[in-house]
Amino acid sequence: MTLMEVQGYYESFPRNLHMVDDALRAGLDLRTTALEVSLPLEVYVLCEVLNQAGGQFRLSAGGLDCVAEFKQQYEASFDATNAAMQRILADARAYMRTPEGRVLTKEMLIRRLEFFNEAARQVNVMRTQQSLGSPAQYRHPHLSEAALISTLPR
Repeated sequence: MTLMEVQGYYESFPRNLHMVDDALRAGLDLRTTALEVSLPLEVYVLCEVLNQAGGQFRLSAGGLDCVAEFKQQYEASFDATNAAMQRILADARAYMRTPEGRVLTKEMLIRRLEFFNEAARQVNVMRTQQSLGSPAQYRHPHLSEAALISTLPR
């Protein structure tokens, strides 16, 4: 990955975060996508990376609600968080411990920034499809109204 790509991901992160959060607040249904699981995991990893550089991110919300909670904390400490991101990106030697072993902190941050870029693109496409009245792309039996009603206790 080039330095320009990394800089682009860094600069577009606030916009990407806002786009993802805005889509979730608007009620975009992510249950048929990998984002329902991967988005909360990536937010938690991003918090760990930022906390390595002095951030104070503490999330208590579960599932996709953690995106809004993270965004609120990010905006409250915008300047300090961006300074921490710049320090991480400038330090090619810093590492952090993970369950898998030691990992370069810079690489962990770059991957999270890249993920948010892709997630924002994906939710933007989904919102556009939804606004155009496109039919649901995937019909899962466990998400259909009849299947949900049949699982309710009587």
